Amino acid sequence: MSSTELDRAELRAANRVMWISTIGFTIMFAAWLMFGILGVKIQEELGLSKVEFSWIAAVAILNGSLWRLPAGMITDRIGGRKVMTYLLASSAIPAYFVSQAESYTMLLILAFLVGFAGNSFTAGTAWNAAWQPRERQGFALGLFGAGNVGASVTKLIGPGIIGATTGSVYLGFIDGGWRFIPVLYAVLLVLMALVTWFGTPSQDKMPGHGTPLKVQLAPLGTIRAWRFSLYYVAVFGAYVALSSVLPTYYVTNFDVSLATAGFLTAVFIFPASLLRPLGGWLADRWGARRVMYLAFGLMLLTSGILMMPDGYIVITHPDGSTTEHLRYAMGVVPFTILLFLLGSAMGIGKAGVYKHIPEYFPGRVGSVGGLVGMLGGLGGFFLPPMFAYAELWSGFPTATFFVMFLLTLVCAVWMHIVVLRLLREHAPGVSGKLEDPRLTQPAPA
Repeated sequence: MSSTELDRAELRAANRVMWISTIGFTIMFAAWLMFGILGVKIQEELGLSKVEFSWIAAVAILNGSLWRLPAGMITDRIGGRKVMTYLLASSAIPAYFVSQAESYTMLLILAFLVGFAGNSFTAGTAWNAAWQPRERQGFALGLFGAGNVGASVTKLIGPGIIGATTGSVYLGFIDGGWRFIPVLYAVLLVLMALVTWFGTPSQDKMPGHGTPLKVQLAPLGTIRAWRFSLYYVAVFGAYVALSSVLPTYYVTNFDVSLATAGFLTAVFIFPASLLRPLGGWLADRWGARRVMYLAFGLMLLTSGILMMPDGYIVITHPDGSTTEHLRYAMGVVPFTILLFLLGSAMGIGKAGVYKHIPEYFPGRVGSVGGLVGMLGGLGGFFLPPMFAYAELWSGFPTATFFVMFLLTLVCAVWMHIVVLRLLREHAPGVSGKLEDPRLTQPAPA
C-alpha cells in the first residue's frame, strides 16, 4: 500500500472515530442530564423541594466529573475504543433502574451512578486527539464536544414522550410517563456500545501506552493546567448547571408549560453545543486567547443583564407619600434571547479552552484534559446548589446569574493578568505571538 493510500486509510479511520465517538457522547450526555427535564414530574410525584431536587441533578454531575482525570489517562494508555465501549455499556444499567425508583434516597443513588456517563468527555477528547493531526485538532475536538447538544435531547423529546406514555405500561413492566425516558436511554446506550466496539478501528492509538504514571501526571503540577480548569468551570460547568435548572426556572418564574420550558431551554443548549466546532475553527485560526476574550466578554455582558432582579425605585416624598419609578421587569422573550447569546459564548469558549491543551501539553491530553474536564464538571456539581441557595438567601431568582457573573469575572481577570505579564516579559513584539506555546513556557501562571 502506497503512502498516499495509507494516509487516506488513516483519515477514514480518524473520521470513523470522530463521528462514532461524537454520537456515543451525545447519547451519554443526554442520559447524564436527563434529570433536568424530568425534575418537574419527579418533584410532583415525590413531593420534593427545589433544594432537594437540586441535589439529584448535582450528584449526577458529580459522578460525571470525578473520574474524568483517570478516564483520560486510561484512554491514553489502552485506547478510546475500550474505554468508550465500557462507559456506554455500564451507564445503561443504572439508567434502566431509574425507572424503578420509588424514593428520594434511591433516586439520589441512581442519579449518582448514571452520572458515570459524563466521564465520556475526557475519554473521547483524548481518543480524538490521538487520531487527529494537529491542524485538525481544534475542529475535531470542537465537533466531538458538540455532543453536549445531548443535553437538549430530553428537553425536546421528553415532554412529548412523557405526555404520550403517561398511564401506559409496556411489555408488562415498563411504566410510561417520566419513567419511560430512562428505559429508552438504557436501550440506546447498549446499542451504541455495540456500534462503538464493532465500528471503530480495532488497532487503536495509545499515545500514553508504556508511559510511567509520574510522567503522565507531571503537567498537573503547573498552575497553567489549573487555570485552564477554572476557565472550563465557567464555560462548561456553568453550562451543565444551567441545563439542569433552566426547565424548572422557566416553569416557576415565567409560568410556562413543561414542554415550552424544555423548548426554551434548548434555545440555550443548542448554541452552547453546536457552536463548539466553530469555536475550534476560530481557535485554529485566531488563537485560543482571542476566542476566550470574546467568550468571556459576551458572558459578562449577558449574565450582568440577566442578574438584575425585577423591581422599581421607590421615592419617599417630604409629605410621607411614596412614588414608584423606573419599573423594570424582564419578559420571557428578552430573557431567552440573552440566554441564547450566553450559550453561544459558552459554546465558543469551551472549544477555546480545549484548543490550549494539545498545544501546551502534547502527548498529555488525557491527563491534562482529564483534570480540566474533571474540575469543570465539578463546577457543574457545585453550581446548582449554589444557584438554589443564592436564590434562597437573596429572595431573587436572578441570583443564579449573579453567581455566573462573579465566576466569569474571576476567570476573565486572571486571564488578562497573565496576558499583561506576557506582554511585559516579551514586549514590544509579542502581542501577535501570544498563541505560541514556546513563548509562554517561562510564565507558567
